Amino acid sequence: MEIVYVYVKKRSEFGKQCNFSDRQAELNINIPPNPELAEQFVERNPVDTGIQCSTSMSEHEVNTERFEMESRGINHVEGGWPKDVNPLELEQTIRFRKKVEKDENYINAITQLGSIMEHCIKQNNAIDIYQEYFDDEDAVEVTDEAPSAKTINVLRDPQEIKRSATHLSWHPDGNRKLAVAYSCLNFQRAPEGMSHESYIWDLENPNKPEIVLKPSSPLVTLEYNPKDSHVLLGGCYNGQLACWDTRKGSLVAELSTIEFSHRDPVYGSIWLQSKTGTECFSASTDGQVMWWDIRKMSEPTEVVILDIARKEQLENALGAISLEFESTLPTKFMVGTEQGIVISCNRKAKTSAEKIVCTFSGHHGPIYALQRNPFYPKNFLTVGDWTARIWSEDSRESSIMWTKYHMAYLTDGAWSPVRPAVFFTTRMDGTLDIWDFVFKQCDPALSLKVCDEALFCLRVQDNGCFIACGSQLGTTTLLEVSNGLCTLQKNDKNAASLIFERETRREKILEARHREMRLKEKGKAEGRDDSLREEEPTFHLEELVTKAEDEFFNIIYSELKKKETEAMKKTKPKQPGLEADEEVEGEDLGCRASDGLASASERPVGGERGFSSLPDPPLHTQFGKAVCPLLKCL
Repeated sequence: MEIVYVYVKKRSEFGKQCNFSDRQAELNINIPPNPELAEQFVERNPVDTGIQCSTSMSEHEVNTERFEMESRGINHVEGGWPKDVNPLELEQTIRFRKKVEKDENYINAITQLGSIMEHCIKQNNAIDIYQEYFDDEDAVEVTDEAPSAKTINVLRDPQEIKRSATHLSWHPDGNRKLAVAYSCLNFQRAPEGMSHESYIWDLENPNKPEIVLKPSSPLVTLEYNPKDSHVLLGGCYNGQLACWDTRKGSLVAELSTIEFSHRDPVYGSIWLQSKTGTECFSASTDGQVMWWDIRKMSEPTEVVILDIARKEQLENALGAISLEFESTLPTKFMVGTEQGIVISCNRKAKTSAEKIVCTFSGHHGPIYALQRNPFYPKNFLTVGDWTARIWSEDSRESSIMWTKYHMAYLTDGAWSPVRPAVFFTTRMDGTLDIWDFVFKQCDPALSLKVCDEALFCLRVQDNGCFIACGSQLGTTTLLEVSNGLCTLQKNDKNAASLIFERETRREKILEARHREMRLKEKGKAEGRDDSLREEEPTFHLEELVTKAEDEFFNIIYSELKKKETEAMKKTKPKQPGLEADEEVEGEDLGCRASDGLASASERPVGGERGFSSLPDPPLHTQFGKAVCPLLKCL
């Protein structure tokens, strides 16, 4: 009977062996009641007792010794071979096995031990004292639980001169290790004697780092290779890109040449999803994005200049301060700039100018964090100035959602990898905000004061339960969030999708309305300009003089007619036959009425300037005294 059973549980997980045995009940002690003791009691009636209203309190302090743990391993190798047999040689081992199997003692020993071993295996398989009987049941959704988080560990910079923790990266296998990059980002203000070292921490041993990374310049970014957990990529303050292999030690394994590296600190470095697992790209505030292969770090394989005018001029390029790459969109990547603009790029474009697809503008300062939603890659999160904004690729003019303006500057942010509606932000006042816009949109679901100094960076573990926050003094705080924040709820995806679609639709309607209003205003402005040009008066001197003459003489002739009519009414004819030939006497006019009147048809209209064809009234007349100065002026 051949019995095969594969053990997959580690020996360290078995625990102590349980030895059970049956025995009879035993009586250890028997104390019967003593009536003589009751006679010794004295009854007190009444009894006065003082009671203090306040609660009595006591204070105790205990100073425990620090527990230092050290990890040690044992390497088991194959042994028991004779000296003349090399265990590495396959032919020698096969030959020796055949020799031993033919021996009668070997067969007898195996037969005797087989029955004992068979009994132990059957006994072990009969019952598993470590078995979990309720694994298959669905977890009960805890919706009423209030969001919470607790600090589980603190990793402090061991150097005396404290530096800022600028970047964090979780170990891809098991998430039991954390790589932390330390540097001083204040330009030319780094203190003398400041260490350049960065560390890899084992979370089970927070007292000292497990591995020390020694770069030539302080590290601004540090990333684990998702395909090979022994390889790390670091972006240096001097613009170089460094690569480590932890199996080879603390020194740099590969380093880019300074001539072909960035001119400013490397603020973003990301591994690409390639077959070899050796390709990566980096971005810096010098306005360049470079692609690298760590097998050949002498020069980059490709360079893109972030000139949104598409003229590829480095002096006009926007400085990159954050990078985003989604493996499901292998040809696209996004860059957050110092000027508050997000640039969407396409690496596989035909020309360099076409690699810059579009831009999103909405922040007043540098964009410190940029990340696509892991469930809906069309929506991405940006963190800059005093707000965090959620964008949609379908709406380029404005973000679809944004947080309120905080009193403190925002420094970093990230989506939850397990819940599509949850994201995290850090602030300069040391506060960690956890947002859940399905639960609450105006305020964060949870605000936690992590430390007194400013928080600089943030990284969420793959399971969404643990968050690492790096501070200005190099302290990395590990927090564990409640189950409600790291467990996917029943309708979480649908609710988040509906909110994204609703807000995107609303922004599109507003954009169309604003575009229509701008076109109307533009049309009105152009029509107003045309009408002003049409109505603009053309000042011709001759036409103005002619118009003034006509108006003046019309007034003169109307006044003369009135005077003549009044004079004829006042005077009575002396002889009936002389009415037609009689001179009109009226207020010393000194001229005949027929001489002083002229019809409009007798006056020159629009002709030569002057009054030569008009009869001039005598200057000594009362009316002429008032008119002649006007004529002289004209």
